[in-house]
Amino acid sequence: MLNIALFGPPGAGKGTQSEFLLKKFNLFYISTGDLLRKEIAGKTKLGLEAQNIIASGGLVSDEIIVQIIEKTITDNPDANGFLFDGFPRTYVQAYILEGLMIKLNTSLNCLISINVDEEESVSRLLNRGKTSGRSDDNETVIRKRLVEYHEKTRPVIEFYKDRGIYFEIGGLDSIDNVTNKIIQIVQNELSKSLYNVVLFGYPGCGRGSQGKALAEKYGLEYVATGRMLEEEIEQKTEVGKKILELYENGQLVPDEIVVQLIEKKLENSKRVKGFIFKGFPRTLVQSYILDGLLKKHGTKISQLIEFEVPTLELINRLDARSKTDKRMPYDSSTSKIVKRLQEHEVKTMQVIEKYEQLHGVVKIDGMGTFEEVFERASNEVKNGMKHMR
Repeated sequence: MLNIALFGPPGAGKGTQSEFLLKKFNLFYISTGDLLRKEIAGKTKLGLEAQNIIASGGLVSDEIIVQIIEKTITDNPDANGFLFDGFPRTYVQAYILEGLMIKLNTSLNCLISINVDEEESVSRLLNRGKTSGRSDDNETVIRKRLVEYHEKTRPVIEFYKDRGIYFEIGGLDSIDNVTNKIIQIVQNELSKSLYNVVLFGYPGCGRGSQGKALAEKYGLEYVATGRMLEEEIEQKTEVGKKILELYENGQLVPDEIVVQLIEKKLENSKRVKGFIFKGFPRTLVQSYILDGLLKKHGTKISQLIEFEVPTLELINRLDARSKTDKRMPYDSSTSKIVKRLQEHEVKTMQVIEKYEQLHGVVKIDGMGTFEEVFERASNEVKNGMKHMR
């Protein structure tokens, strides 16, 4: 998800630049000004309160703005991202926005400030007032708004500077040049973002082979907890012995073992474009752990994919695999295969349901040749990366 905030004094041209960004990055537009005018036009309780404040040259209260923005976000759960125009204006609002982003399990990618001096702002707004019919487009109110803007928003600049996502550009240049500068900033920030994919599916659905191929094609780091655990077994470590015993009984490996291995992988993987996770998370607890680990490293889940294969086909595949050198300990008997599938049904499906509610999970038909399934999965990853940028 891509989230951008446009910053700048009244008359800086935020609305004009927003139109370009919406089309370029397919974002949902949140303009506090537009939302407030909609409430005012509808003569709602919030609209009437806001009208009185605006007419006197003041800034609308956080309580009113928060209610309107939260409703807008809630009403658009499928948005690819949000473009905030005119918000945040204060230090408190900066924290409010951060809280809203946390609720969405995402963050603000960048805040871009379009700067123009006071006289230019006054001139632009007075010209707008000739046709807009807005009661606040008169010089007395305009200058009061500018004073309030500079006094209240100065701390906001420091807030985002501290987070390293504040960018400033001059607004006196041509519209096209300002747009190009903004787009360059956004693309540069996106290039720093990791693309993280989580693969779901019952044992035998083909996640492993598909995950490796996807990682190779898109330059991602393949993180397979199964392989990490196998290495412990092969090295005959004490941890490996415990893992083997759990495998033989068709049980899952404790989180404390898996988490340490994954965190080590994240720390040691430098200059990667992102990660593909296979085999983790398998439980609700592990899903919270992964969210936390990624946040600790300044990133998050970008896409979730589930490979769907009928149960009888899964059993046939796992039984056939048990006769090869790729067999897993739980492939050794039909009863162990069934037990492993049942564990997935009970524990992992809860994880999928959680992510389905939060982000949406892409369903991939796992039947057909490897190439057919890979083409379906590859198209989804490609589209996901495209939307990210």
